[in-house]
Amino acid sequence: MSDHILIVDDEMPIRRLLRVSTERSGYVTEDAATAAAALQALARATPRLVLLDLGLPDRDGLELIGPFRDKGVAIIVLTAREGSSEKVTALDLGADDYVTKPFDSEELLARIRSCLRRADRSAGVRRRVGVGPVEIDLDAHSVRRSGAEMKLTPKEFSLLAELAGHPGKVLTHTHLLRAVWGQAHTDNVEYLRVTVRSLRKKLEDDPSIPTLILNEPGVGYRLCEPSAPGGSASSA
Repeated sequence: MSDHILIVDDEMPIRRLLRVSTERSGYVTEDAATAAAALQALARATPRLVLLDLGLPDRDGLELIGPFRDKGVAIIVLTAREGSSEKVTALDLGADDYVTKPFDSEELLARIRSCLRRADRSAGVRRRVGVGPVEIDLDAHSVRRSGAEMKLTPKEFSLLAELAGHPGKVLTHTHLLRAVWGQAHTDNVEYLRVTVRSLRKKLEDDPSIPTLILNEPGVGYRLCEPSAPGGSASSA
């Protein structure tokens, strides 16, 4: 499952560096150069974590900590500002961590991983999802159907894991393509349809009448709620 990270920084080279390093580590990223753009991105979709620069051209980055915290977003502040008072203020306002520029990319990635682990423990995120006869173990990267282990391709598992991270919630075609194939393939809906069909052949009792991976025509897909009975759905 790919975590969505929002990068908020007014410097293009910094945004580019952060996108390259985070996407290489498997994260799905979006960036914004201003506070206004960051709030617009937050309104569209809630990221798991925000990398937040304080020196924004239209508003002090400290003022954005509250809106992101209210949405349950993990926050790592990035800034060139020195002095403990800024760090204390950011943390008191609800930031999870604080990194001073210039920073080491590997250290930042380690801080991101640590921050997301803390958020998972705090939220009690389910790492195993059972839907009908299928059990998805997100930590072990394994899938069982009626107790038998299923062999999935990396793309099949990534797609299933993304859906399992939001059971019952419709994920759009663009979201799924970005999470599994990357930003460059968000228009290649056929990739998604082919992989869904393959998953259904392996996991559904009758792939022509899916009850696990459900289609929302023209929108996207959702994984049936673990506690909900399977229902009829449109095929891809």
